[in-house]
Amino acid sequence: MGILLGYPGRKVIKMEIIKLVKPTKEYENQLIEYKKEHFNNGEKVIHACSKWDKMDNYDEWLELLESHSSLKTIKDNWTVHTNFLGIRESDNKVVGMIDIRHELTNDFLKNYAGHIGYSVRPSERKKGYATQMLTQVLEFCRNNLKLDKVMISCDKYNDGSRKTIINAGGILEREFKAEDGENVQVYWIKL
Repeated sequence: MGILLGYPGRKVIKMEIIKLVKPTKEYENQLIEYKKEHFNNGEKVIHACSKWDKMDNYDEWLELLESHSSLKTIKDNWTVHTNFLGIRESDNKVVGMIDIRHELTNDFLKNYAGHIGYSVRPSERKKGYATQMLTQVLEFCRNNLKLDKVMISCDKYNDGSRKTIINAGGILEREFKAEDGENVQVYWIKL
């Protein structure tokens, strides 16, 4: 099921509906393919995947996600976070991932990464999926985490991510050069 969006003077676009679900064993094969697609596209880092891009064992990854969901069980000096898959309702396909860090507990999060990270598989980009995922996660942050604002960043060259953030109400706070030489923009979104 999709929705139709039309703008005066522009063609009508059919947008597929995305739902957010927590990763489960059901999505193992799809997430293996998700990772392969990113790697085959020359991307060796997958944003918002909570180390899935560095792991080979799906069950261990699910255990890692579970351990990072509570202050009592968190490991590796991480912060408590919640990871969701962006699932296209029409065919139950994983099209993206989005991760919410509940608090900015270290300098890396406070100065660079922020509360939210996301990725969309290369073959599914420019279809509005990141916007849908971010919109739903902002509601989660407001209603479940009781946050009143969130920080989110992107590489300056990443036009799609920048537009997604701005469309969600992102206000540019600052820009800086990261260790890899890329210019990074830091935004805040009031909830």
